[in-house]
Amino acid sequence: MKRGKFLRNSIGYVWVLVLVCCLFVILISTLRLPQEQLERRPIGLYRTTKIRKGSENENPIGKFGLMMIEMLPEDLAFTVFVPSERAFERDLRLRANQSLVGEKMNDSYAVVSRVLGFSAVPRTLVSGDVPFGKEVLYDSISGFVLYISKDVDGMLVVNRVRSQRVDIRRKEIVVHVMDGVVMDAEFEESVRPDNDEEDE
Repeated sequence: MKRGKFLRNSIGYVWVLVLVCCLFVILISTLRLPQEQLERRPIGLYRTTKIRKGSENENPIGKFGLMMIEMLPEDLAFTVFVPSERAFERDLRLRANQSLVGEKMNDSYAVVSRVLGFSAVPRTLVSGDVPFGKEVLYDSISGFVLYISKDVDGMLVVNRVRSQRVDIRRKEIVVHVMDGVVMDAEFEESVRPDNDEEDE
């Protein structure tokens, strides 16, 4: 009888010890302060460039690019694939010195805001986030799907439009300057110049 009582007491002792250890582990893990996550920074050849109004750094994006960026809230994370000034002129027939004056201003603003809908993603996406040799998909703010990949030299390619400059920052907004306009086929058809205009 004494032996059975001893076994019951030792089993009870082990259970109490296990219970106390578990409670101790739970208490320590609950009181442990959360660690701060380090800010992710892109690793690669291209550093981010900050844009300041009235500085030399505005030149890569041009007037229409700045107009696109100013349509977005500066304190929210966005990535914008801005056409270069040359691409605006070549693909959309918009010239900064002619399209931003008088009656043409409203039409130009409408075109630029439509292009923004196709080429802005509501998140930060720097070139270092895109793996080489793989294609990533993101929806633009208008719902247009963007297929983004990285070229051999680190430049981004979005729906077959190649970038000229990458990772330009303006507060929370990341800008990539593109050598073309990211847009859907319907909009491309609507902005394509008539044959009569090309002949003149």
